[in-house]
Formats: sequence, C-alpha cells, structure tokens
Amino acid sequence: MRSRYVAYIEQRMDYLRDTWHPDTRPARLDPDPETQWRRLDILQSSTDGDGGEVHFRAVWRAGEKWGALEETSRFIRENGRWLYHSGDVIHHHLSPGRNDACPCGSGKKYKKCCGAS
Repeated sequence: MRSRYVAYIEQRMDYLRDTWHPDTRPARLDPDPETQWRRLDILQSSTDGDGGEVHFRAVWRAGEKWGALEETSRFIRENGRWLYHSGDVIHHHLSPGRNDACPCGSGKKYKKCCGAS
C-alpha cells in the first residue's frame, strides 16, 4: 500500500499498473500533475490467506483545494506478490482554517505550514 502511495506521489504510472490485478486493471492510467499527495494514514489492515484489505486515508492538495481519499482496498497475493484488486472509496472535502492543524500532518498550524504562502 505504501509503495503505491509513493508511486502516486512520483507519478509512476508503470508501477501502479504493474501492481494492479489484471482482472481490474484499467486500460490506461493518466498522471495528475495538479494533485499533490501530502499524507497517508493506514487505519487498519488484515490478511486472510492470499487476500487482504487495507483501510487508509490519503490527504491531497490541488492548488488551494484540500481533500482526503478514504478507501478500503482489497489486495490479492499472486506468486508471492500483493496486487491491488479493488476498493470502496469515500471522498472528503477539507477546509483547513488558519489556526487549524495543517492537514499534511506536520503538527504545525496551517498558517505556519502549507498555508504560509
């Protein structure tokens, strides 16, 4: 899961395709240079034989907009390698105030961190 998150940050579409199960892999993946992934929190994970689930929350920024993608992802292990199969996604809009904790997870106030422009 974490390696796929880093691949989204680095716009490594080849790695994302390679780690996507062939039964559900999209025909193409296009990079999104506007979205900056800022934080990943793994909320829960479990395995059952060659299946697994990861519940995570990833915070993003696109210009002045902030949001979070929360997903329970399903993975299948094939030939010793975990492949993303599918997931249930919830999108959250974030509106950090100047004195709120920065959504990037730095522990600083928004005005002293990502909002300091």
